[in-house]
Amino acid sequence: MSPGGEIMEVTVFLPCRRGSQRVPDKNTRPFAGYAHGLIEIKLKQILAARGVHKVVLSTNDEEILAFAKGLGESRLQLHRRDNALGSNDTSTDALIAHAATLISGGHILWTHVTSPFFGVREYERAIEAYNKALDGGFDSLMTASVLRSFLWDKEKPVNYDRAKTKWPHTQDLPPFYEINNAVFLASADIYHFSNDRIGTRPCFYPVDKITGFDIDWLDDFELAERLAQAGIASV
Repeated sequence: MSPGGEIMEVTVFLPCRRGSQRVPDKNTRPFAGYAHGLIEIKLKQILAARGVHKVVLSTNDEEILAFAKGLGESRLQLHRRDNALGSNDTSTDALIAHAATLISGGHILWTHVTSPFFGVREYERAIEAYNKALDGGFDSLMTASVLRSFLWDKEKPVNYDRAKTKWPHTQDLPPFYEINNAVFLASADIYHFSNDRIGTRPCFYPVDKITGFDIDWLDDFELAERLAQAGIASV
């Protein structure tokens, strides 16, 4: 339910461009027994999650479009993205504007196929947390990994004072939040009027490192596949 008591309409925005410089065919190459790889896993997860009313898949990859069309899922809206919005130089800001043209109202859950361990229950919990965050005065939500580590710039620590304690206990360090790109949740109004996927008062939704694992490089892909095959992480 939304703060006004109405049923919250959540549309998932799933951007998937063709190709990848760092991991060839990253979105579709076989992964841990899934013939269609990360796109197969992600569509299975988000379509099974309670609270998801519609999924907008935006891609310039014909293989992804063919696979998704074959699912025969009425809640899945396919958009053949212009190649100009599917290059290595396409900015996130341009994709935010693109999402706003495809989704006119309700709330937008932006996610990526590169978070294979963020599963059905995790999406449901994130939507529940977003609902509570709105009631608590926040205007958006994003997933993050909590860092309590010794963080330095090139000259000095940024999260503790060595004049007071040279090496404090890590549990006593103030937390920093590393955005892991698993979920961004905000109203469509924020996209339309602020040109962003979060508002001015976002709620951090912490998840553990495996759940929030983000595949960016080839060694990430290989490690994630080994974790899945060993049963350490579940898709």
